[in-house]
Amino acid sequence: MSGGGLLVAGTTSDAGKSVVTAGICRWLVRRGVKVAPFKAQNMSLNSFVTREGAEIGRAQAMQAQACRVEPTALMNPVLLKPGGERSSQVVLLGRPVGEMSARGYHGGRQQRLLGTVLDCLEQLRGTYDAVICEGAGSPAEINLRRTDIVNMGIARNAGLPVLVVGDIDRGGVFASFFGTVALLSPEDQELVAGFLVNKFRGDVSLLEPGLDMLHGLTGRRTYGVLPFRHGLGIDEEDGLRVSLRGAVRESVVAAPVGEDVLRVAVCAVPLMSNFTDVDALAAEPGVVVRFVDRPEELADADLAVVPGTRGTVRALEWLRERGLARALRRRAAEGRPVLGICGGFQVLGEHIEDDVESRRGHVDGLGVLPVRVRFAREKTLARPVGEALGEPVEGYEIHHGVAEVLGGDPFLDGCRVGQTWGTHWHGSLESDGFRRAFLREVAAAAGRRFVPAPDTSFAALREEQLDRLGDLIEQHADTDALWRLIESGAPQGLPFIPPGAPA
Repeated sequence: MSGGGLLVAGTTSDAGKSVVTAGICRWLVRRGVKVAPFKAQNMSLNSFVTREGAEIGRAQAMQAQACRVEPTALMNPVLLKPGGERSSQVVLLGRPVGEMSARGYHGGRQQRLLGTVLDCLEQLRGTYDAVICEGAGSPAEINLRRTDIVNMGIARNAGLPVLVVGDIDRGGVFASFFGTVALLSPEDQELVAGFLVNKFRGDVSLLEPGLDMLHGLTGRRTYGVLPFRHGLGIDEEDGLRVSLRGAVRESVVAAPVGEDVLRVAVCAVPLMSNFTDVDALAAEPGVVVRFVDRPEELADADLAVVPGTRGTVRALEWLRERGLARALRRRAAEGRPVLGICGGFQVLGEHIEDDVESRRGHVDGLGVLPVRVRFAREKTLARPVGEALGEPVEGYEIHHGVAEVLGGDPFLDGCRVGQTWGTHWHGSLESDGFRRAFLREVAAAAGRRFVPAPDTSFAALREEQLDRLGDLIEQHADTDALWRLIESGAPQGLPFIPPGAPA
């Protein structure tokens, strides 16, 4: 017998679907429900490697953590990793299967994946009491409905009730709720059970007349009004526009333990991947993290970070165009700390041979690390464990570039020359002892009287964050009604709202 299920859809992108899904998952697991997350198709450059070596979206990995289960490829069977404005790498069941244009994907490939997606969902529903699914964008993308496999396409085929989340902080939430339902076909509308208001500021009693009118207009109730809270984001799907929303101390820099703060500047390279790597730095009291795109913004930084990217050669050109390449070389020559992660590590090397990603052949790197990189067609996906600076370290690898290290001191899988460090390992800074040791080295080289807090546990802060999401659902949503949806499906007899989807 299949377990219960729910699809969390949104009126827009960034309405809060990922956060609400994680919150529902944490609320359910705390009440003893065996629950799993699911997102049929994700478009993101923030990805994660599971224990079995599969690549999935980081949001689904965090949602799995909310469920207190190990993430698997079943939870995100299709991952699209943009490589430019019009094409993406398609990752199917955790493995890359090729590059495809948006036209090619929506023109036929997407619909052919529906069977695989439904099979993954059915496997999860056969194992868990409940599966909480996350949609993508809006379910009312009428131009894409025919090939949809992540919103109403999955809901219809799997018989899932749908909860529509709207971000009231953006304004226009009532129109967005009504319009979303009214642009769906009668068959799709039958599954839309109701609404959840997200990011509300103020007195809920002032909102209630509008919710009553919305119920009168649509025949659908509102299942909760979630208040606005700072720092509740989980690992975001994409975009610098969210800045450090994924960080556990968003917009709050705790007082430093030592006399100085430590300033970290992250180069905002194009197609940045896994910018969540710096969340662990932002979690440290007294560490200030910001994204930069001008060389003068590196001037007062104690640590410059060149993060991962889906376009290493393009990032290299961008660094040169912006004058950041010169600034990074100057920092390295002066013994001022620089850290390159994955694509950022490759950029710092002597040269790159790329006939796979950019197909540009031989390209000179910044030449500050004795490393030569050759892009392989096979992607490296791994969960390495090691030691550095006398501390245990765990990480994960997602890259096509194969690095030949020709000198320097060993550093994880890469090397260190002076105060310039490079590694392919994502997530290494989440290892608390290693992070503290690394920051001590950075502070000494920068001449800062910064002292890492002795008790910051990144894993504990993540758990605390997920519990806060669970509290939000438990305290501000009608959980009894939510559970009835998950267990029994959408209410019968929901009215049709014209005009419906175009033929």
